[in-house]
Amino acid sequence: MIVRKCVRWRTTQHTIFIRLSHDRPALSKPYETYSPPNAIPPRVPPDPSVRRREAAFQAERPEHPLLGYESQLRYSRRRGGLRGAVTLFGPAFVAAVAYIDPGNFATNVAAGAKYGYLLVWVVVMANLMAMFVQYLSAKLGIATGLSLPELCRLTFSRRTSIGLWVQAEVVAIATDLAEFLGAAIALNLLFGIQPFAAGIITAIVAFAILGLQTRGYRRFELVIAGLFGIVFLGFLYDLANVSPDGGAWARGFLPDFEGTRSFVLAAGILGATVMPHVVYLHSSLTANRIPGRDTAERRELLRFQRFDVVVALGLAGLLNMALLVVAAALFHDNGRTDVETIKQAHEGLQDLVDPAAGVAFAVALLASGLSSSSVGTFAGQVVMQGFIERQIPLFLRRALTMAPSLVVLAIGMNPTVVLIISQVVLSFGIPFALVPLLLLTRRRTTMGALVNRSSTTITACVIAGLIILLNATLLIRAIVELIERH
Repeated sequence: MIVRKCVRWRTTQHTIFIRLSHDRPALSKPYETYSPPNAIPPRVPPDPSVRRREAAFQAERPEHPLLGYESQLRYSRRRGGLRGAVTLFGPAFVAAVAYIDPGNFATNVAAGAKYGYLLVWVVVMANLMAMFVQYLSAKLGIATGLSLPELCRLTFSRRTSIGLWVQAEVVAIATDLAEFLGAAIALNLLFGIQPFAAGIITAIVAFAILGLQTRGYRRFELVIAGLFGIVFLGFLYDLANVSPDGGAWARGFLPDFEGTRSFVLAAGILGATVMPHVVYLHSSLTANRIPGRDTAERRELLRFQRFDVVVALGLAGLLNMALLVVAAALFHDNGRTDVETIKQAHEGLQDLVDPAAGVAFAVALLASGLSSSSVGTFAGQVVMQGFIERQIPLFLRRALTMAPSLVVLAIGMNPTVVLIISQVVLSFGIPFALVPLLLLTRRRTTMGALVNRSSTTITACVIAGLIILLNATLLIRAIVELIERH
């Protein structure tokens, strides 16, 4: 008699069913049982004391422990067309909230009110650059299974890693300062809450959002995507209630300037586009979210992430363009070219459109501040764990990074001055994220089969050089403004 057995056992992540393909004789005794092989042992992380330098790091990771059986990617794809594909999307939407943060609100309002539709092409160019940079970051995580901070620690010297970590922490605090301030301003506009009390409420809500992250990446991604949707709907309502000049809007896609001031403002839009903390974060979000077991699966994951980046950052670009167009149609076309702050934009929407338009604007600002602030804290955790292999509780980190923001709100500092200072710090941190990203993605010993092509590397160098140059311009401008104010 021939017996066929079906064996089932569990690994750390999946339940694996294997039907033995071979036939074996029936058991000679009824009490004999078949013992399956031992469970596949978990992967042992490399010894942290062993520092890999330069070419010593190999991107070809050990094959996935489920090799030979159904991988996590194949399991996701087997669930069905749309349902299976949706599970692969999400990281780019988390990163995209950095491109619609309160700083973008102020910059686009000022550009639209002062120059109308002139700088629409700048918003488009800035968004294309952001897509390219975030795609490289996602690609790095898929190819190596590690985040950008982790790869910097494994590749560069310890002194360099610590230096990169220190500047990244300063950038994280500056990012949180601007985003936290934006959410507090939104609460003040909506309910008239005093700045410090609004800051406390913002902190409580941010803690609640971060609590979802501890329950799995998917819930956190869905909440951030939901807040992103609120921002989108708020801008869509405002855009539907103004009458932009279609011809002038179309001409805005042609590169042009009107004097030195317009060039400086364009530099501000372009230079403030790429946020260093989301360059670090995006690689971490894609590193082991759905691990690829071989090169073919990693290429398939990269195709999904490319589409994810295009959709998410494309929507972020449309939001920025909508804000600029609303400001151009509402303020510039009516001769109110002096509108430069978020509060002025809110008051203008209430006066020139209706109170509901002002509410939609403030709600979008609140959702933007809450989502971008939570993402910034998450990015700070990735930075610390990657650069120095240390980790503190996420809620403690949230409390530490929000402390400077609460102090600023408590002492009543000028919000415009605070935003300028935070922008100076962000401009300073851009090269320390972009340059390591370019150095690592161009190395075959790091990227393996997913290494950049020569054309990709050249394009990345041009984009990075342009962003760094414009950030330097913005940095000098901000320092000059601070000196003039004092």
